[in-house]
Amino acid sequence: MDRLTELFEEHRVRLRAVAYRMLGSASEAEDAVQDTWLRLNRTDAAEIENLGGWLTTVVARVCLNVLRSRDHRREEPLDEASSEPADSSADPAGDAVLADSVGLAMLVVLETLAPAERLAFVLHDMFAVPFDEIAPLIDRTPAAARQLASRARRRVQGRSAAAEPDLARRRQVVDAYLAAARGGDFEALLELLHPDVVLRADKAAGPSRTPVFLQGAAMVARGAAAASVRAAVTQLALVNGGVGLVMADEGRPSVVLAFTVADGKITEIDVIADRDRLQGLDLVMVD
Repeated sequence: MDRLTELFEEHRVRLRAVAYRMLGSASEAEDAVQDTWLRLNRTDAAEIENLGGWLTTVVARVCLNVLRSRDHRREEPLDEASSEPADSSADPAGDAVLADSVGLAMLVVLETLAPAERLAFVLHDMFAVPFDEIAPLIDRTPAAARQLASRARRRVQGRSAAAEPDLARRRQVVDAYLAAARGGDFEALLELLHPDVVLRADKAAGPSRTPVFLQGAAMVARGAAAASVRAAVTQLALVNGGVGLVMADEGRPSVVLAFTVADGKITEIDVIADRDRLQGLDLVMVD
């Protein structure tokens, strides 16, 4: 068992990377990796010839099941006899560079793909898994799996160009807000807030245990400047696909700030601390 644990840990980083790209959620990725470990424990490891390949296959299947269970997404079936040509000029190494280069936008764009497309693109373009190994996971032929990856690649290339600048601008605004809050810089906060900005906080967010509603740049800025100590332990994150902030307590999110940004100004801030609401959020920490 110790040896099996040691071997699994050698692959954990890769498995987490696969799951994170597939699911777009750090917590769900960890769950998928843990599920893979449990399945390994129920298998006779001595019969596994290629442990790395076996683990990648299992974590991909786990992630595919998660994606298919999400009510808001439907998989588009690809007719294996489709007239859409496969991209025979694809360069896996170049596509991997492309996939990593789009940054925050990648998570948003991947959400638009059907589960089978997402799996084929992530495994092949990001982790160089051959189509012969991808095909059985999605009940397709290798040629059909290649078409799925090709179609996903074109969508990523087309949509990331539009998504990345908008996400980048929102990230700059929220980054600047966090820096100003940490420094207690009232004037800088005023510059970032829309004059009619609204802040809503649930009853778990404050000491009074009652919901909070603030309106107006001056009032919201004063509150942010007064929370400089809390801002010091706050980190940038994707909150349900948008840019936000997360305060963590022993590694668990305790408070989340979700921002609405328009024309370079913060128009709304939702402060979420209720445990049930926190559990319902899709959070991805950003370096």
